[in-house]
Amino acid sequence: MARKTAIIVGNAELERDLSGVVDDAQFVMRFNEPNLAGGMSGERTDMIMMAASSKILYRRLLDPGFLDNAALKAAKVLMLAYHPNIIRKYHPRPNIFQRLRGQKADWTMQAIERMGNVGKEIRIMPPQTYVEGCNELGIAGPRMREVFPSTGFLGIGYTLAKFPLSDWDVKLCGFSWQGWKRHDWQNERLWVQNKIANGRVTLLA
Repeated sequence: MARKTAIIVGNAELERDLSGVVDDAQFVMRFNEPNLAGGMSGERTDMIMMAASSKILYRRLLDPGFLDNAALKAAKVLMLAYHPNIIRKYHPRPNIFQRLRGQKADWTMQAIERMGNVGKEIRIMPPQTYVEGCNELGIAGPRMREVFPSTGFLGIGYTLAKFPLSDWDVKLCGFSWQGWKRHDWQNERLWVQNKIANGRVTLLA
């Protein structure tokens, strides 16, 4: 029996139209607030991996048009990548001036309320999954309060753990491995390259 296809779509620009390949897959994961305006990554969205520790998410939650995003509308499951215990233990806390402006480190409950009210299934990544991800990237000790695995890395790891090689072909597209300075982009890229070399992941180029 032929293997099924899972495609993990990052938010970087694509070099060619992959919409047909993506929409024909049996599972598609995207991240945070996917941009489908270009149409090159298709529309299918089964799961969105989202960071609830970001002030950017809070601004999105306040936006009345946030849930008009086509991918968010289509998504069956919203996975919050950072468990509240992880945010509390490792992620940076706003200073007093930021707190006075209403900024917090954790917007988990607000995300659950806003998106649960529109019928989405909400899941939260277990703390141990985050710790195991840090171990794979060599992030340990005090450095765990300075460097954080990205939603992309955690999403790929989740997919590989849930979808066995015997049944699934996992493909990636739209990853640039750059962005927020607190992610270890170099080691995350090397980790993915190792998965590619071992035949666990393939790239859609």
